[in-house]
Amino acid sequence: MATKPRAAEPDGDTAPLDPTEGDAAREADAWRRLRAARGFVFDMDGVLYRGGEPLGGVGDALNAILIRDRQYMLATNNSMSTPASYVTKLARMGLTVPAEAILTAGLATRDHLTATLPAGAGIYVIGMPALREQLFTDTTFHPVQYGEEHPAAVVVGLDLAFDYAKLKVANAAIRAGALFVATNTDATLPTEVGLVPGAGSIVAAVAVAAGVMPVVIGKPETPLLDQSLARMGVAPGDAVMIGDRLDTDILAGHRAGMLTVLVLTGVSSRDEVPTAEVLPDLVITDLTALVDALVADPDA
Repeated sequence: MATKPRAAEPDGDTAPLDPTEGDAAREADAWRRLRAARGFVFDMDGVLYRGGEPLGGVGDALNAILIRDRQYMLATNNSMSTPASYVTKLARMGLTVPAEAILTAGLATRDHLTATLPAGAGIYVIGMPALREQLFTDTTFHPVQYGEEHPAAVVVGLDLAFDYAKLKVANAAIRAGALFVATNTDATLPTEVGLVPGAGSIVAAVAVAAGVMPVVIGKPETPLLDQSLARMGVAPGDAVMIGDRLDTDILAGHRAGMLTVLVLTGVSSRDEVPTAEVLPDLVITDLTALVDALVADPDA
């Protein structure tokens, strides 16, 4: 059942608003909060670009945020690319974004482990080389291979070479007490040939084998967004989550206490909104509407 922000309670003898007036008041308040926001968190694929092409209003939106002395972070569940590789990809689209403004599920996992594990802990990783790079660069953690020692944590991301041997190692480590952390639980991954199994399919296999549910870093859980907010130094109530998926971006933003904006350039459609677990505060066609709202702000 979808949840929706409540309208303000009427004052004293004031008659309750009818549903149409209530919806209009909620939407007006959402636009006000958007214009007043100090921090913006964007999903990437389906919001900023599709494939190798930037989507409408992206460059103008990022510039409008910066020239108004506000901040943004790009937050993605993807653990198969590093911030540096995203900087290069965005540059090819004519978008200049510093690596410090990009937070991947891999980096967020590293920061979670840094806050959780002792220095020098060993970690067993199921994932691609980019995930290993993000976990082991500039940290005291070290990769653990089967038979070397008991790892302090098992980290699972999308691994295109996942097999039974890796499942067996992860199972043994978790049953021996290792912390189980998943970069994300996305069931599928969109590609040029359609949907393919995502990291969530591998996470599910490990969870079933070990009988333990993981700590999940990516959306729809909140650690990725919590860390994005911390990096900007912005409170959840002063921030906006902008994404294209109701089941990850919007749900995570709602859970984190942020204003949520669904952009209709990616996965979720307007027709899906009424049946979503959580309704977005605003629905926009593309990021041009965000630019229009910021430019129209009299206090910007």
